[in-house]
Amino acid sequence: MVRKLFGTDGVRGRANSEPMTAELAMRLGAAAGRYFRRDGRNGHRVVIGKDTRLSGYMLENALTAGLTSTGMNVLLLGPLPTPAVGYLTRSMRADLGIMISASHNPADDNGIKFFGPDGFKLSDDAETKIEAIVEGQIRPAEPQNIGRAKRIDDALGRYVEYAKTTFPAGQRLDGLKIVIDCANGAGYRAAPDVLYELGADVVAVGVNPNGRNINDGVGSTHPETAAQAVLDNQADLGICLDGDADRVILIDEKGRVADGDQLMALMAGRWADKGKLQNGALVATVMSNLGLERFLTGRGLKLERTKVGDRYVVERMREGGFNLGGEQSGHIVMTDYATTGDGLIAGLQFLSAMTDTGLTASELVHQFDPVPQLLKNVRYAAGADPLAAGSVQQAIAAGETRLNGTGRVLIRKSGTEPLIRVMAEAEDEGVLREVVDSIVAAVEDAA
Repeated sequence: MVRKLFGTDGVRGRANSEPMTAELAMRLGAAAGRYFRRDGRNGHRVVIGKDTRLSGYMLENALTAGLTSTGMNVLLLGPLPTPAVGYLTRSMRADLGIMISASHNPADDNGIKFFGPDGFKLSDDAETKIEAIVEGQIRPAEPQNIGRAKRIDDALGRYVEYAKTTFPAGQRLDGLKIVIDCANGAGYRAAPDVLYELGADVVAVGVNPNGRNINDGVGSTHPETAAQAVLDNQADLGICLDGDADRVILIDEKGRVADGDQLMALMAGRWADKGKLQNGALVATVMSNLGLERFLTGRGLKLERTKVGDRYVVERMREGGFNLGGEQSGHIVMTDYATTGDGLIAGLQFLSAMTDTGLTASELVHQFDPVPQLLKNVRYAAGADPLAAGSVQQAIAAGETRLNGTGRVLIRKSGTEPLIRVMAEAEDEGVLREVVDSIVAAVEDAA
């Protein structure tokens, strides 16, 4: 079956337009409920969290209607990070977890992500089967078996307490001033609370959501806001989360931005030194910088690459018995602590390194010299396939020939937006720009 609804991270689109309509959300909820009630038993439960988008109310109510119509009991968690949904799915012994979020996308978008009872995102196979149920006849529950809905008032507090347990016992953040940018998103209450309760002097940015300002000039996709706050407040560190708080970008005390590759390098090295890095490897995607790979090789460690998407990183981690992985964009997956990327807990790992070593953020955050890398996005119309054009294929081949083994080219479609991502790495920055620009021009013509 060719999947029409599910992409690389659940179902996503513009709110109140296909597929992100109330009607589709209700049907999707009913299909998920029917899939997880295959045995016909009553008492099944699902937890639902959301970020701060206005459309979250609409989708939450629609999903609840669909789920209860097939006999699922719904536990409403309210606004909280995506990793909190994974954690609470397991903690509350739920059969299913759902997060309503479009992550780093603009406020007009939204999405629906599913977690299994183990707290991990559903497999492609499970999503395909749910999609098949959506397209067929969905059998409702008998009237006496309709599910109930209940709001869980202390869900946020449960996650805050858990997040603090991942920070080493006995360590505190006293004396550290930390800027935390929550992107006006799902972490706007949890993240500042955790840092404050661990003793930090907290400067909170992006903590005034109004339903329409998520990711708007703040958060991990706009780290310049936190960088300025770090400089203005003479802070020791800046931590930038995205809209659903499953990714992180760091800012050192000089206002310089560090991506997920640098944080993964630091963590891999520290965990290896402590004998904590399972099977001597880090799992990252094809987007991670060649400099990271060279750093790991120099430490006698391996880099396992996957296709783009934190779910594919997690799948490889589980297959190979690895406990650390992530993406350059800031998804850091630590299966010792979480079932998916957790920006807050990753930030706590960096803070632990600061308190352990007494070093500044700038001394810790630069673990390797990245190979020059350039990424450009080209938007295309729905239904178009620019990558199939002969002119684009020729441009890609010409770029690879130009690099001649001194770099690499990676062209792919975004799994969450109608974008072609054109990325290349090369030691010569002039050649790098020429290669990327020539491919981008070809894609734009074809699009």
